[in-house]
Amino acid sequence: MKITRINEFRAVDGAGAELRDRLKTIIPTITASNGCLSCELLQSQKDERHVIVLEVWESIEAHQASLKQVSPDVFHEVKKLLAVPPTGEYYNS
Repeated sequence: MKITRINEFRAVDGAGAELRDRLKTIIPTITASNGCLSCELLQSQKDERHVIVLEVWESIEAHQASLKQVSPDVFHEVKKLLAVPPTGEYYNS
């Protein structure tokens, strides 16, 4: 059964575009990971600080394994742009 992972990010004021651009750099790594069926980055039209990464995976384990492929430096840079900690949840299709 495939699963969907929805990750929500909220940037500090004035950093919405930079957050979006930083997260975009991760998308190719995610989509190249084993078990990734799709990955899409969405930015709110109403509030540019709100960014979502929508991922579809073959399994939760595949998603968790993919995180090891992303440089810790990228996560560190993203964290500096956040107003609140990111949230994420798995959903069944």
